[in-house]
Amino acid sequence: MFSFNMDAAKADVARDLSPFIILYKDGRIERLIGNEIAPPSDDPKSNVQSKDVVYSKEARLSCRLYLPKRVNPTEKLPLLIYAHGGGFCAESAFSPTYHNYVNLLVAEAKVIAISVDYRRVPEHPIPVPYDDSWAALNWAASHVNGDGPEEWLNKHADFSKVFLAGDSAGGNIAHHVAMRFGQEKLNGVRVSGIVLINPYFWGEEPIGNEVNELERVLKGISATWHLACPQTSGCDDPLINPAKDPNLSSLGCSKVFVAVCEEDLLRDRGLLYCKTLKKSGWSGEIEIMEVKGEGHVFHLFKPTSFNAVAMLKNIVSFIHGQN
Repeated sequence: MFSFNMDAAKADVARDLSPFIILYKDGRIERLIGNEIAPPSDDPKSNVQSKDVVYSKEARLSCRLYLPKRVNPTEKLPLLIYAHGGGFCAESAFSPTYHNYVNLLVAEAKVIAISVDYRRVPEHPIPVPYDDSWAALNWAASHVNGDGPEEWLNKHADFSKVFLAGDSAGGNIAHHVAMRFGQEKLNGVRVSGIVLINPYFWGEEPIGNEVNELERVLKGISATWHLACPQTSGCDDPLINPAKDPNLSSLGCSKVFVAVCEEDLLRDRGLLYCKTLKKSGWSGEIEIMEVKGEGHVFHLFKPTSFNAVAMLKNIVSFIHGQN
């Protein structure tokens, strides 16, 4: 997925960060993926219903809410809050890619889910995507006493079993929302775990399989981070390299699931995250899934493949296991 072209072919291109985004000298922004919109649905195949609701009136932000159709009127389900990927700058909660995946995840895991549409960079640099996702969690928490604005959450969300999840940049976001939860907490809410699929973490010095990668690709990943966070101290900033975070032990959940892929350049960063978290003094449990023969976020493009189905089953087991 990371196939950056750092040599802009056109004179009017200021920065080419394919496959995500191209910035032009006149200020135009061309997003290369995730521009299509899939409407919410009442899906007969998965028996999952969805609708779009506003979670921040001030910022005019919406999310997509998912609920299994075959749920008893008073049945409580784990609440999954999902952050989409796309290098912080592309895709949305409403794209067909993410609508289809979260729909599938809700059907298999039997959870109620919020797919967060956060504001994207570069118009809204980090920490805006983190803050928007935190706002979505706060909005969800307003339903703890059963008197929030959204009846699906009032009736069916179990706030003692909240999971934060995301892939790529969304995995980065899920981690940081969990870190903030560890510091601030929310009354009546317990974040049981986080699910990080091919999380977008990075660092200044190449490690593992990064050592053999083309320099332009490494620079492209770094450039994507600097676009997302112009005020960053660099790629050892704890926001992109949590292995450098002295407060990592305050992660606000009791268990973590991390999926890495053999052919993903971000693989070793995900493994380093797990290794560092174990040594940090954090007392929770870590489950690592290493997927052979697959690349970055393969599950989004091949959701019915053997490996994608296996990963989905592991995520379902993680959500419903003891915690």
